[in-house]
Amino acid sequence: QVQLVESGGGLVQAGGSLRLSCVGSGRTFSTYAMGWFRQAPGKERECVARISSSGGWTAYEDSVKGRFTISRTNAKNTLYLQMNSLEPEDTAVYYCAAKSGLATYGLGSRNFHEYDYWGQGTQVTVSS
Repeated sequence: QVQLVESGGGLVQAGGSLRLSCVGSGRTFSTYAMGWFRQAPGKERECVARISSSGGWTAYEDSVKGRFTISRTNAKNTLYLQMNSLEPEDTAVYYCAAKSGLATYGLGSRNFHEYDYWGQGTQVTVSS
């Protein structure tokens, strides 16, 4: 089991940057594939980016490709999401999620239903 706590959200102007962090508890953080998801008001939770447990494999949704970077430091039990060139459409609550049972190169699903553990979320608001 792992507990996840996100931080780093806030209010930023369009074109600005934010770096989200997600700290996991326990010694098994490095065994989980991870993902960042977001949910805007009235919309379904959507995948933003995914990373394998080793950190060597990543995937991004088209809407954030080239602007966002997912990374992790297993020695610090921490997942990151660097967000650059932010747009008002990026406004949402951002969640990190953990998926167990995958190989070190495996990426979790884009489907949020398939993740095992979730953080409480952090609000990102981008003003125009």
